[in-house]
Amino acid sequence: MAEAATAVLPASQLAAHLGRDENPLLARAQQDVKSAVHRELIGKVDLEKLLYMQDTRGRQQLLAVILQLVGEHGIPFSASERSRLANEVMDEVFGLGPLEPLLQDPTVTDILVNTADAVYVERGGVLETTNVVFKDNHHLMHIIEKIVSQVGRRVDESSPMVDARLRDGSRVNAIIPPLAIDGPILSIRRFGAHPLTADDLLAYRELTPVMMKVLESAVKARLNVVVSGGTGAGKTTLLNVLSGFISPRERIVTIEDSAELKLKQRHVVRLECRPPNVEGRGGVRQRELLVNALRMRPDRIVVGEVRGEEALDMLQAMNTGHDGSLTTVHANSPRDAISRIETMALMANLNLPEMAMRQQIAAAIQIIVQVSRMSDGARRVTHVSEITGICEQVISMQDVFLFQKKGLGPNGKVLGRFYATGIVPKFSEKLQAAGIPLDTNLLDFSEEV
Repeated sequence: MAEAATAVLPASQLAAHLGRDENPLLARAQQDVKSAVHRELIGKVDLEKLLYMQDTRGRQQLLAVILQLVGEHGIPFSASERSRLANEVMDEVFGLGPLEPLLQDPTVTDILVNTADAVYVERGGVLETTNVVFKDNHHLMHIIEKIVSQVGRRVDESSPMVDARLRDGSRVNAIIPPLAIDGPILSIRRFGAHPLTADDLLAYRELTPVMMKVLESAVKARLNVVVSGGTGAGKTTLLNVLSGFISPRERIVTIEDSAELKLKQRHVVRLECRPPNVEGRGGVRQRELLVNALRMRPDRIVVGEVRGEEALDMLQAMNTGHDGSLTTVHANSPRDAISRIETMALMANLNLPEMAMRQQIAAAIQIIVQVSRMSDGARRVTHVSEITGICEQVISMQDVFLFQKKGLGPNGKVLGRFYATGIVPKFSEKLQAAGIPLDTNLLDFSEEV
């Protein structure tokens, strides 16, 4: 290991120093040296070989070369400046450059890059500005291309929007000029190396133990559940938790636009959409994957998110023996979720009457779970609603559990209460038939948060 004078700072300390040089000339000199060292490194070291060396020895060898190259430039950097330069070059080689310290910070849930010199993060549901910067838009573009190439996707002028993922499952979206006027834009939705569990959601007061128990029973009894919510509300996290209640003896097929779900069961088949190639051919949409999944003898089908005509295939799967399916949808309320699913299913252009479509929805979906992000950044399950059938050509619903917002505390914390409406859901009969009787005493509670 290098001596203390040239020791590399840990990422947690580096994050506090990034982009905070008070002397702009020194900052420019450091950036120039870093670029030069990176170029020289490519010609001096077999980087491809080092990239496959996951042990500490390979990184130590590279660090020694970097420190030597920095010293050869003759600029009198201090020990801390040399350490920082070495870390940044290492991040360029092994990671995602300036973003690497943010990716190693477990408190960061979103990284939002609005061109090269404007990087924001979300911590605890609240957006914050950072001092992280890229050298220029070309540098940012290089990082974007590095991300998307790792999952076999591309981004260029002919295909200026792309969805991808990082190795830890974090969701990535990039959009570049000419669609992004001021330069490339990168958005990263972080997913931790260890997915949140049911106990974590209870600890964060996203819902109550009673609500979790009822949802667990519903999944085990093979009811079809839709998780609804806005962007960043925690739909995928809740879907991941609910999928954990599926028996390990069942065959699960997951279908996603970009793979994010991390199911713990062993018998899981993961399918992911594929974008078209340069000629606009070879793309595989969610709808095609869903149709193919029906031929794979699934016990359960988990669709990361329905956002188009595949909603019709999902409904038909739920109605033809593949019960116990789970999915998410973007909507502001359970009623809006039904309307969105109906609209998306009609996009399949099968000329089905609206009434026939509503009958499909009413027969297919039993429970809609609405999640919302509060103004203080906390996530809450605001509705657990049951679809009960059709009345006068309208899909009828009833709320089983609700969250009532009551105001704000002195520190901006959202105050409210979870409570049961007292209604005994119709799906309690299915729970009884599955050997999981619903304790009606659970349907009479109120809990303040």
